[in-house]
Amino acid sequence: MTGPAPAGGWTVGRIVEIDHPTDRLVRLRLHVDDRVDHLPGQHYVVRLRAPDGYTAQRSYSVASDPDDPLLELMVECLPGGEVSGFLHDVAEVGDVLELRGPIGGWFVWEGDVPAVCLAGGSGVVPVVAMTRYARRLGIEDRLRVVVVARTWEQLPYAAELSRYGAFVALTRENLGERVAAPPYPSELAAYVAGAGRAYVCGSVGFATYATRLFEEVGVATDTIRVEQFGETG
Repeated sequence: MTGPAPAGGWTVGRIVEIDHPTDRLVRLRLHVDDRVDHLPGQHYVVRLRAPDGYTAQRSYSVASDPDDPLLELMVECLPGGEVSGFLHDVAEVGDVLELRGPIGGWFVWEGDVPAVCLAGGSGVVPVVAMTRYARRLGIEDRLRVVVVARTWEQLPYAAELSRYGAFVALTRENLGERVAAPPYPSELAAYVAGAGRAYVCGSVGFATYATRLFEEVGVATDTIRVEQFGETG
C-alpha cells in the first residue's frame, strides 16, 4: 500500500436490504450518504444507542466490493451479543444505524501482491470483499482462498466462494469426495505457492491454528497478517 488506508468518522447508514442466510447469520446492506470508499479487508463499527443513553458497539468486516453502491455486512449472532442479537432479531429495512468506518490498514489487500487467504467460519467476510474486488478487476489469479467451516450451511457465502474457486474444507460433513477434516498441509501447499502475503481471519483459536499451518507449509511468518475476533469483541 502506497499511502494510508482510507478512514471515516461517525456517520449513519440506512438498512436497504436485510436477510437471514441461516438461523445465526444476518446480511445487511446499507446506504451511507457520505460513505468513504473502503479497501477490501477493512471494517466498520456499529453502535447502538438506547433511550437512556446506554451504548453498545461492535466491529464488523465489510463484505462488499469498494465499487458496490451499498455497504454490506454479514453478522453472526453470538450468544449474549447485544449488537449482533439486535441486528439479527430486531433490525428492519428502513432502520438507521450509527456507523464508524472504514477502519484498519493492516488487513487490506489492493491486488498489489499475490496473496493467499485462510479463513474460518464468519472470518470469511473480509475475504469475500477481496474476492469480489479481484473478480471485478480481473485479477483472480492474484488471490487464492482456502476456507474452513463445520458444515456447508454454516459457511457464509459458501456458494459464492465456491464459484470463485476457493478450496472449501468442512470439518463436520463430507463435501463431494472429500471426507470431513480440516485442510491438510498437502492441500494448502498448492495455494501458497508464489504468494507474497498471507491472510488469516477467524476466531482466536482458528487464527492460532491457521498461522501454524501456514508456517508448516513454508509461509514466512513476516508475510502473515491476522485478523481475529471473539464473542466479546
